[in-house]
Amino acid sequence: MTDQQHRGTGLLADKAVLVSGGTQGVGAAIVRAAVGAGASVVFSGRNAEKGKALAAEFDGAPLRFVQADLTDPRMAADTVAATIAEFGRIDGLVNAAGTTSRGTLLDTTPELFDSHVAINLRAPFFTMQAAVADMIDRKAPGSIINIITMSSYGGQPYLAPYVSTKAGLIGLTKNAAHAHRWDRIRINGLNIGWTETEGEADIQKRFHGADDSWIDDANASVPMGKLGQPDEIADFVVFLLSERSGVVTGSVIDWDQIVMGGID
Repeated sequence: MTDQQHRGTGLLADKAVLVSGGTQGVGAAIVRAAVGAGASVVFSGRNAEKGKALAAEFDGAPLRFVQADLTDPRMAADTVAATIAEFGRIDGLVNAAGTTSRGTLLDTTPELFDSHVAINLRAPFFTMQAAVADMIDRKAPGSIINIITMSSYGGQPYLAPYVSTKAGLIGLTKNAAHAHRWDRIRINGLNIGWTETEGEADIQKRFHGADDSWIDDANASVPMGKLGQPDEIADFVVFLLSERSGVVTGSVIDWDQIVMGGID
């Protein structure tokens, strides 16, 4: 769906949305889709150059980049404060920031494990805390989406710290959704599968010895003949953020072409 088509739907008209990890990949696609759907958007990330470049795509749109290192929980909460300062409130939050650096049960160091906790679990916890506090203070409904992973079911041996923290994010999603359902704050998660992004290309080359043809081999290895696409995920996130997704809360939805539990 194009930006112009999103504007036509207006699914997020008059909504103030924060997207963490919005400078590249799935996060950047969500930023583009949310702006196109009519939202006022703040997005965060560590890379100032990428953040400024994405903001420049929407000259004149209600869009602001906030440089933030989400390993610092105070900076995570500050991105919510920046959204409220910019737009007067926060109606929607997407936690899309994440790290997928490799480590097995046997070779993961405490430092590597802690880096995964900081980005994949602690940062979403404290952005959610700050966002929910604003929603409750205003007695207003809201919608929060946590980008998780199909690997949360168990994953590959070399993803031990990643799986541990993303599985924890599922527990947090459900706990917070249950705790705040009477506040009309809907909190859901999206288990995304193998997705074609610039970050994935870097991972394939850095950790798995792939070359530039990796995407052709990857596409040929999956049932639909292509990996997941960030813009398609973004369309679904916009739907979940919007009132069109109705009363759904506490759900963690598998967004993938692999059916968990199926056996060939």
